Amino acid sequence: MLAPERRTRTDLLVAAVIAVVVVVAASIAWFTGDARGTTSIPADEPLAQAEPALAVPTALTELWRAPSAATDSTRTPLPVVTGSTVVTADGGSVLGRDPRSGEPSWSYSRDLPLCSVVSSWNTAVAVYRDDRGCSQVTELDGPTGERKAQRTSDADDAVRLSSDGTYVTSRGDTRMELWRSDMVRTLEYGRVDAPVNPGSQPRTGCTLLSSASTNSRTAVLEQCPGETAARLSLMNPAPKDAGKPEEYGSTVVPELVPRSDAPTAGQIIAITGSVVALYIPAENGAPDRVGLYDDAAAKLSEFTLPAGSSPTPDLPATKAGSALTWFTGTGVQAFDSNNLSPLWTVPGALGSGAVMAGRLLLPVPDGVAVVDLSTGVRVADIPVDRGDYAGPIQMSVIGDVVVEQRGSDVVALG
Repeated sequence: MLAPERRTRTDLLVAAVIAVVVVVAASIAWFTGDARGTTSIPADEPLAQAEPALAVPTALTELWRAPSAATDSTRTPLPVVTGSTVVTADGGSVLGRDPRSGEPSWSYSRDLPLCSVVSSWNTAVAVYRDDRGCSQVTELDGPTGERKAQRTSDADDAVRLSSDGTYVTSRGDTRMELWRSDMVRTLEYGRVDAPVNPGSQPRTGCTLLSSASTNSRTAVLEQCPGETAARLSLMNPAPKDAGKPEEYGSTVVPELVPRSDAPTAGQIIAITGSVVALYIPAENGAPDRVGLYDDAAAKLSEFTLPAGSSPTPDLPATKAGSALTWFTGTGVQAFDSNNLSPLWTVPGALGSGAVMAGRLLLPVPDGVAVVDLSTGVRVADIPVDRGDYAGPIQMSVIGDVVVEQRGSDVVALG
């Protein structure tokens, strides 16, 4: 029979020292790590998937409103909705709200500035700023708010988020990344700090002006040192090595010369298949127009926009059923979703709109216009009282609820 183990004074002292070290290490990790200053409150019950509306409403009234400065049109193209949730983001907090009541079902907060939030894959992707820029990324489940994938990486101090359904793009002035649904980076483009492979980027020192993506193509418009006009490049959104972009074509667009009297030197409106639509501002007597470019960044054709167009900088077209709709600043231009050829225009609209029950709903002064998607004909108007707000409006639809982004506020109508 073995004798009972005896612990000496030295053994006890060593054990005590180890315990203290573990506690100190854990405390340091907590005080310096991401857990400190993070509050995550998932939903008690998941929010139910919204049922698609069967018909367009004949009347709309305000259901609720909430501040959401981190989802305005300068940071993300549309109000953020998942299949079950309206997401608002303000200060350092992201809230998932019941679409009809506006009551928060879940929340996620950090003691860091919130850069932006975008919806993709039935989740909300939230990006926070630390000393590396807008680099702290958390994916939140739409129905419950539970944390899913997370990542950190170098980023600019301000970024614009967008989703094409396959990838989320985070783009600042000098650097762009694409992420897939598990938050793995598929493309790194532009500025690379301490690159592992020097010379892996096709150009350096460029300012990124605009971008758009699909599951097979990414387009970037940038202004590079020593070039008199902006450059359009098309590339693979998921090359074999995320740090080595694979370009299909790249060219300087001579019409896109930076000018002090224009809000933008041009921008990417949309990309579909292997065709890119670029906004070309009026110059030297030529009107505002849209240029269409192929996979090698070669110009295919162009068409003229209505006089007086003044689009919001870097606001792309949005998918609207069989069409893409783009806010020109004075109305909406529709594009064929296959080849980006022009379809029709609706003057006076305040934003690109959203589809409900097979009809396009467009925000217009004093209400919402109901538009036939195939012809662009206004078939009805729904009055909406917006008080003294008269600015641009971006719109999303969830079930039978219309969600409007009015400046830094989200307003639900039903």
